[in-house]
Amino acid sequence: MAPKSPTPKSEARRSEKTGRRMPESRVIARGFYNRPALEVARELLGQRLVVTAGGQRRGGIIVETEAYVGAHDLACHASKGRTRRTEVMFGPPGHAYVYLVYGMHHCFNAVTGPEGEAAAVLVRAVAPGEGLEGRTDGPGRLCRAFGLSRAQDGWDLCGSSGVWVGREKASRAAWWSAGPAWGWHTPGHGRTSRTVSG
Repeated sequence: MAPKSPTPKSEARRSEKTGRRMPESRVIARGFYNRPALEVARELLGQRLVVTAGGQRRGGIIVETEAYVGAHDLACHASKGRTRRTEVMFGPPGHAYVYLVYGMHHCFNAVTGPEGEAAAVLVRAVAPGEGLEGRTDGPGRLCRAFGLSRAQDGWDLCGSSGVWVGREKASRAAWWSAGPAWGWHTPGHGRTSRTVSG
């Protein structure tokens, strides 16, 4: 179970330069994630990923995502069956699925679709934002900048776990493109969505 922390249902930010209050972004509700991964991947573009830990808040606008659409998707971990690592993917939507690749890079995903479908969206990149140091392009660099690791695997993105996605009032993903997942060239196996401009 994810630890509880006093994370609000909405977040308000202040500019570090001016101290002025920035527009609020509401925590995205579970129903948003309870849809096909391809839809969620596209609509996560332009929304704000937020992590609070140790009294520090980090946040940035999501600009690249990758959809893994279930056990029939060979690029999806669920294609190997239900394992200890993939257990979270088979659970309810709106939870974090965080795994380690090459023994050194963490990857942050949001579980999507109905329970048992085992689909998820990988957040590949965010635009540099509040409290972030270092590059945030690429899932490994993103997790390093946000301080995300296997410790956050299974955390509720819709509750008070300290990791959530906030809905921006005006989406910045006005234009987007889609293509095969990185390293996959067979149609239907993983799909990447990227912000082109916005």
